[in-house]
Amino acid sequence: MNEDMMTEAERASIAADGTDGLLGERGKGVFHIHTLGCQMNVHDSERIAGVLEANGYVPATEDQINDNDLDLLVLNTCAVRENAAERMYGTIGRFNRVKLVRPNLQIAVGGCMAQLDRKKIADTAPWVSAVFGTKNIEDLPKLLDQNRATGKAQVQVTEQLRQFPSQLPAARASRISSWVAISVGCNNTCTFCIVPTTRGKEKDRRPGDILDEIRQCVADGAKEVTLLGQNVNSFGYGIGDRYAFSKLLRACGTIDGLERVRFTSPHPAAFTDDVIAAMAETPNIMHQLHFPLQSGSDRILRAMRRSYRSAKFLDILGRIRAAMPDAQISTDIIVGFPGETEEDFQQTMDVVRQARFSSAFTFIYSPRPGTPAAAMEQIPRDVVQDRFDRLVALQEQITEENLATFEGRDVEVMITGKLGKKDTDTHRVTGREKTGVLVHIGVPEGEPVPEIGDFVTATVTHAGRHNLLADPDVAAGQTYSVRH
Repeated sequence: MNEDMMTEAERASIAADGTDGLLGERGKGVFHIHTLGCQMNVHDSERIAGVLEANGYVPATEDQINDNDLDLLVLNTCAVRENAAERMYGTIGRFNRVKLVRPNLQIAVGGCMAQLDRKKIADTAPWVSAVFGTKNIEDLPKLLDQNRATGKAQVQVTEQLRQFPSQLPAARASRISSWVAISVGCNNTCTFCIVPTTRGKEKDRRPGDILDEIRQCVADGAKEVTLLGQNVNSFGYGIGDRYAFSKLLRACGTIDGLERVRFTSPHPAAFTDDVIAAMAETPNIMHQLHFPLQSGSDRILRAMRRSYRSAKFLDILGRIRAAMPDAQISTDIIVGFPGETEEDFQQTMDVVRQARFSSAFTFIYSPRPGTPAAAMEQIPRDVVQDRFDRLVALQEQITEENLATFEGRDVEVMITGKLGKKDTDTHRVTGREKTGVLVHIGVPEGEPVPEIGDFVTATVTHAGRHNLLADPDVAAGQTYSVRH
């Protein structure tokens, strides 16, 4: 039955029970979520899935996704980069092509771009069934019911946070690794960033609620959690407790069965010695840190409204490495911020040489409408591209040199996947070493293949450009052991 041909009575019946009679054993429908953007979006998508499953929807299998055998497609959008809108509308267009062959397919758009462009999405993509924001994930099932009942697009984007997404049910993508949000929003005013507009002011969860969620994750089989926030280390500042984040890290160390704790992302200006000490002294806090530099030029940092300077950044890095010599530190760097000169760029290159990051997420500056930097004079694209290429080449060299130091060392890896057989009869498993480095491990002949969630200690035999390889020769005395 085409919804355009439904009578008002039929639509009223749909509204009463929330189903359309077309789905049968599929409940309210088979759904798939397509996620764009950061770890917080991944976390939100797990909550979207949890809310949908709690309301009778069924997650799609891999075969159903490949065959477009779906009743609901959800797009969780990102607004950080300039091409975010292009990516969103391009994906919505591809979704519409699925709808042309599945007329009853519902399409929902949420996330940061939905928070910004709610009306435009509804106006330019009339095939979208529902638009919802970052602060009202829980409303999605109701919006879908209303769309089925009326045949009209439903748009509801809430400006004020009613409840933390973490209070919603979750369908977690991984059995052994869990995202745990400790706060939402951001109080900083970086001139290039749209996040405070899409996520709002920072709001912290209660420490007890966070720890309860972590304990439940462990009870459900998680061995690792990653604490999430736009600025995790400013956790507690709103109530005047500048030690709240370090206390939270130390409390994580008391949770039985919790093997590894990571967090992202801290702000350099608020990264204090008590946090460094908590990382160094709490055994299950991993010595992995994502530490956004953005620029090595103090002049550009001022223009960005980043509340630190390059000397302070390097000083904090020095204190971190003094406390944790094995720490692997990654970063974010923006190339071509408005007004950046070649001298500014060379200052960034100098800081990168001194900092020797394990890796860097390098971005060409892209103006975001509504941010102060978007109104500044932009730099020609060819100039920015040249600087970007030089920075990437430098960081690639540093990354390779850093990985080479692992050769011959024993590392403990939490297994997250199996790579199967390659060109030889060697079985390989993959996972991350405690500082976050990706390691592929060859299973010695005669040994059982480790399961996901096992911990394997093995000798690194080769360093690649972005990962390590451990094909240990046990007969030659190289290490290989498994801990369940």
